[in-house]
Amino acid sequence: MDRRNIVIQALRFEKPAYVPWSYRLTQRCAQRLAESLSTKELDDFLAPHIFDVRSHLRDTEAIDADHVRDRYGVTWDRSVDHDIGSPCDWPIKNRDDLDRYAFPDANNLCEYEHLPAQLAQHLGRFRRYSLAMCLFERSWSLRGFEDLLADMASDAGFVEALFDRVLEHHLTLLSHVLKLDIDGVHFGDDYGMQTALIMGPSVWRRLIKPRLSRMFAAARDAGKFVSLHSCGAVTEILPDLIEIGLDFFNPFQPEAMDVFALLRQYRGRLAFHGGLSIQQTLPRGNVDEVRRESRRLIDAGKEGGYIFAPSHDVPSDVLPENLIAMMEVLKGQIEYDRQGADSDE
Repeated sequence: MDRRNIVIQALRFEKPAYVPWSYRLTQRCAQRLAESLSTKELDDFLAPHIFDVRSHLRDTEAIDADHVRDRYGVTWDRSVDHDIGSPCDWPIKNRDDLDRYAFPDANNLCEYEHLPAQLAQHLGRFRRYSLAMCLFERSWSLRGFEDLLADMASDAGFVEALFDRVLEHHLTLLSHVLKLDIDGVHFGDDYGMQTALIMGPSVWRRLIKPRLSRMFAAARDAGKFVSLHSCGAVTEILPDLIEIGLDFFNPFQPEAMDVFALLRQYRGRLAFHGGLSIQQTLPRGNVDEVRRESRRLIDAGKEGGYIFAPSHDVPSDVLPENLIAMMEVLKGQIEYDRQGADSDE
């Protein structure tokens, strides 16, 4: 059985042949691991079960060594965080700017023309379109984080107008990508701090849930699985996310959520993807501790409804030996056949 079907088994709450896995490394972490393994290509080692594609709407252009500008007109400072960065300039600085703002053209088919060839190279994996910054994140990047939070408290009408513009843009994008040969759509939209929702549950339900529901519905109506990434403590809205069609949730952060209790509570209703701490276990634990916690998560996920991963992209302070120990546990679940389970053919 190929990796794609192992993931689908897990998402359908069938007992999979083994617990699947998929995760990403930050740039510096990948460099250190590649050096440790004496290789320039990590894909065979990591053997991810999920493959994500992105349109050119996610592209950026370099401004200087520390700054890039995205297709939406936001300037990002990458002097500290080299992978994502932080917005340092944005186009909607006041309410009048929203009327003048033009989104990039999501109807331009050139934005998607490279995707079929990418997907065709990974037929043996569960393949998703990744729509990062889908609503709240896209809005605060365009408006500024603090300003948008202030708007949410004082000018809900403006926020709804901005959210509706973002929603319209992404529904147009989805109308094109849902024609691709994909298994699911992955939405990225952080709502949580370490201890609670950023905006509180009532505001989330009023401003975000109805619009997120429309994006989820577009994917589900096309027969696709729906996944969501949201960092932080979002346990209180998991029933809402199930209600509007979520199939699996990431990154399942153990410092903010009771990973093992939630796996038991939601089995059969919501699958989870993540769970191994990148704040404690991976950067601070020794190889035995990494192996032990990895085995504990695998044991909890054996009956289905779980995809193993660290609780976010693996940061640069994680030692290669800890990642190697984690992968030994994951691959130890199966007899690893380079011509079989490790193939995308």
